[in-house]
Amino acid sequence: MLGVDDEPDVRKIIQRIFERCHVTVTTAGSAAEAVEILRRDRPHLLLSDVGMPDRDGCDLLRAVRTLPPGEGGNTPAVAVTAFARSEDRRRALLAGFQMHLPKPIEPAELIAIITQQYSAHCRAEFRA
Repeated sequence: MLGVDDEPDVRKIIQRIFERCHVTVTTAGSAAEAVEILRRDRPHLLLSDVGMPDRDGCDLLRAVRTLPPGEGGNTPAVAVTAFARSEDRRRALLAGFQMHLPKPIEPAELIAIITQQYSAHCRAEFRA
């Protein structure tokens, strides 16, 4: 999994939560770093904050969705953000996120949602 957030403390929390579940986690502090990691490591899932400086999470996802599948273009993605209005949700979904989760979110709920998104993606790829 790739966790993207401009706040170092949030990246540490994401890493701790998922490593306790034996999930390999890589983190990135910017959209540019995230695209580089995605192309190189091909994580199974992308978890990204939306409100980041320079290029926000929606810009990140639009860039990801232009990549070929072999470079991570169809990686399932979940937005976790303090932007919780219906317009924010719509913007994230239109950018290509499969799900928009408003902060704060409980770790157990986050793990359940990420597991569900990854499982749905695996089922869809198996059928293809």
